[in-house]
Amino acid sequence: MNIQLRERPETASPTSIKTAIADCDIHPARATKDELYPYLEKRWHAHLETFGVHAYQGMMGGPPYPKAQPNASRRDAYPPEGGPQGSSLSFMQKQHLDPNNVALGVLNPLNTGQGIRNQDLAGAICSAINDWQIEKWTSKDSRLKGSVVVANEDGMSAAAEIRKRAGDTNFVQVLLLSRNVEPLGQRRYWPIYEAAQEAGLPIGVHAFGFGGNPITASGWPSYYIEEMVGHSQCQQTALASLVLEGVFERFPKLKMVMVEAGFGWAPSLAWRLDKVFSRLHAEVPHLKRKPSEYIRDHIWWTTQPMEDPESRDHLFQTIEWIGWDRLLFATDYPHWDYDEPSRVLPAGVSDANRKAFYLDNAKQLYGMIRKSGNRFFESDHA
Repeated sequence: MNIQLRERPETASPTSIKTAIADCDIHPARATKDELYPYLEKRWHAHLETFGVHAYQGMMGGPPYPKAQPNASRRDAYPPEGGPQGSSLSFMQKQHLDPNNVALGVLNPLNTGQGIRNQDLAGAICSAINDWQIEKWTSKDSRLKGSVVVANEDGMSAAAEIRKRAGDTNFVQVLLLSRNVEPLGQRRYWPIYEAAQEAGLPIGVHAFGFGGNPITASGWPSYYIEEMVGHSQCQQTALASLVLEGVFERFPKLKMVMVEAGFGWAPSLAWRLDKVFSRLHAEVPHLKRKPSEYIRDHIWWTTQPMEDPESRDHLFQTIEWIGWDRLLFATDYPHWDYDEPSRVLPAGVSDANRKAFYLDNAKQLYGMIRKSGNRFFESDHA
């Protein structure tokens, strides 16, 4: 039976859906540049005012390409009280959570301390972001759950932050980005995986990031559209590294989510890895199984941007290879390429697969039943 929430008449829209859904990629924003100050030691206030923030991406500040809209967000997502898109809980509730019947919303903060050269500052900002998620978001609306943001290039600091948040039901995963100083399978990141496995938290690998390297293997492209397409390319690099370096062999209970890079490329990557593995297994004897088997067992995928082939049969064939139980619905709210929940799936999907797609897979992955019981899916929220 579908779990349903009471619809709020004052916020319902013509495209509202009745069945409760999980949105596994929501981007909260800070209303002001100093909104994190209450969560930072005062020494960092002076540091930020004097020296600013320096990323691995050289002298660049912000994204490498102009976005189609400010903050890469919907023009209608500006809060009426002011501030950037995604910075107002009340407006997010009115525009997205309530009309779309979101029972679980996973927060993935961007523009965090990840990718900052000063590792002490990176760790301080990431920890502040986590406190801010609780104070501004998850404690105010029980439907929202945070991601533990960590200083990704400092494995020991990141592991300590994960252990600090372990058992805190405000958080359901750890957040990494796909563009880092090195591919994600490298040993410098292993303390993160060890701590996440220990805490029982999946790791979400979100597209984008600042690693100091060009965003393609051939250098810097000319256009924003190339960066958008490149999200799937850098995710493939990250996933191949994780598999071939033996991360899943070493951490057999680790779960990962590939976020905001599509999923249509998964079968072809796995086929290619298996083919080359059959010839070069001697180079990676630490792998006990074919690469595709690690991918099938350890990887989940958010759907945004949802694949849109000319034939829906091609979409269904791709999903059958991945598994309907491995897809997590996501909107990417409030970004401009947001996926509308009521229009994502084509006709022809069974009720069981539709329910798994929209809600049950996320419940299962994030252990919501174990952590919060059925009370989590009641309609009332703080």
